[in-house]
Amino acid sequence: MRNISDVIEDFLKNIIELSENGEIEIQRSALAEQFQCVPSQINYVITTRFSLEKGFLVESKRGGGGYIRIKKLEIISERNFYKTLYSIIGEQISQAAATSILDRLKDEKFISEKEYELVKAIIAREILDLPLPVRDEIRANILKVILRVIFSRLKEGEN
Repeated sequence: MRNISDVIEDFLKNIIELSENGEIEIQRSALAEQFQCVPSQINYVITTRFSLEKGFLVESKRGGGGYIRIKKLEIISERNFYKTLYSIIGEQISQAAATSILDRLKDEKFISEKEYELVKAIIAREILDLPLPVRDEIRANILKVILRVIFSRLKEGEN
């Protein structure tokens, strides 16, 4: 049986896909009421499932007429996508953020399910059994090399 977070995530992704501009505005309390959950559950889903690493931009306005706006970031060019991911990784990256980047690469068909599982296993904290921040630095270096391989066909003037 699926949990409520998965159901809310799928619902939001479906309405984003159906929207004309890949963007939606929701009211947290109305969505919580619709799914008969607490508003903090909506916050949890939005924070963990709609991050920049996963390809979403989230804006919120608090107060009486408050809303949460979720926009799916489109890939304008592979070169820009590569640069954005490289920038997000930075000098160190947590396992959760790294997995989010892998999710996006898989969702956008840059890697297969098998490649996803392989890289996810390689960057796991159980494998990189080192103290912080060394573990996050090595994970970042691994991901950057993987990005270079994935996007190696990009030459000047291409996408």
